[in-house]
Amino acid sequence: MAESADDPTDDAELARRVLDDGRYLVLATADGDGNPWPTPVWFAREGRELVWVSRLGTRHSSNVVARSAVGVVVFETPVPVDGRPRAVYAEASAGEVPEPDRERCLAIFDRRSRAEGLGPWPVERVVAPAELRLFHAVVSRFFVLEPDRDVRREVELDL
Repeated sequence: MAESADDPTDDAELARRVLDDGRYLVLATADGDGNPWPTPVWFAREGRELVWVSRLGTRHSSNVVARSAVGVVVFETPVPVDGRPRAVYAEASAGEVPEPDRERCLAIFDRRSRAEGLGPWPVERVVAPAELRLFHAVVSRFFVLEPDRDVRREVELDL
């Protein structure tokens, strides 16, 4: 991949690779009073939709229920410190997956889980009386950092 700061195709290639290879995202949430809380979660992705499971009582889950606007970062690890973090930043709207979308979102999560050798995710694992619930975020904007600068540049992705 070329390192040109002016070539947006390099940004798109970098972003796609990081999103495809990433296993964890850092979910940046805030509670109703605006108090921030970042949390890493294992995720699956299809297009602009990021899917994960969490317990309802966790701080990040409660924050998502209180305030759906979230920030996300997915970064490549390990990565050398060479002037350009290999990371994708995103603005998104998140929430617990509603029942009409549960089957579709659970299939996204289940596919990734099986591909990683983690086993199946039947619906019984994410509905009461189970403790876990299915959450998702729909990304509205993606960003990457410009090389050698702490400046985010929006990147257009056809996902």
